[in-house]
Amino acid sequence: MGSVLITGAEGFTGRYVAQALRARGHQVSSLVRRCDEPAANVYACDLQDRAGLAEVVARVQPDWVVHLAAISFVGHANPGEIYATNVVGSRNLLEALAAGEKKPSAVLLASSANIYGAGPLGLPIPETAPYHPANDYAVSKVALEYMAQLWTDRLPIITVRPFNCIGVGQSLSFLVAKMADHFRRRAPVIELGNRDVARDFSDVRWVADVYCRLLEKAPVGEVFNVCSGHAVTLTHVLQTMSTITGHDIEARTNPDFVREHEVKSQCGDNRKLLSVIGQLDAPTLYDTLQWMLSGSGAA
Repeated sequence: MGSVLITGAEGFTGRYVAQALRARGHQVSSLVRRCDEPAANVYACDLQDRAGLAEVVARVQPDWVVHLAAISFVGHANPGEIYATNVVGSRNLLEALAAGEKKPSAVLLASSANIYGAGPLGLPIPETAPYHPANDYAVSKVALEYMAQLWTDRLPIITVRPFNCIGVGQSLSFLVAKMADHFRRRAPVIELGNRDVARDFSDVRWVADVYCRLLEKAPVGEVFNVCSGHAVTLTHVLQTMSTITGHDIEARTNPDFVREHEVKSQCGDNRKLLSVIGQLDAPTLYDTLQWMLSGSGAA
């Protein structure tokens, strides 16, 4: 089994990807922004530190790289930090990998379905759909993909565009995690923005397995949607959580939570992904929400 370097390994998706890779017998090294206590195979290095990144790559000499480190909250207050981390930081990593003595056999680069915007009304969005980014985070991921093209002659890059990933351990700044927290506490009221928006949700454990399969298959140069292929409204998610818990909650609209240029509906086409990795059974949305409401089993 090989050596794998994961950036953003302390993040929500990163923890599950690391767990899935270790379960497959791989040696996983984690690149984190900071580390309070020394730990084996954990390297603290900011993506802005070009020399530090080169040193980490030289020490780990990874066979595979999973680049997940990013500012992923759409509402992040500082746009400059979004671009510095998601674009410049990613470029620094690719530069270090390309200059390394040992070249990885696969580099999985996490973009985002946010680059599509709304997409065709009522239709799953294919990888060939045009870009319609509606916020700085989405623009940074478009820029990331264009920037990565500068390195495709030197690195075996696979690009993934995950849609809405959910599960235990996600930050409460993300809506489904916030809703699950309110139901677990049996809060009487929850304040939300638009509840009629529809999203394509995937269980983070399934997403981690998808990433592992893509690394194993190594379809270099390809781009893949990572999604369920179905969209549901936040109202449906609320109703499902109410059914699971037996708890009714009053949902109020807070104007401060209503985003400008909100994408009303987004659903991905996952046929290209499944044609490469094969069928991979995913938990149902009901099962994922039940797991989140239990709050157990975090990576």
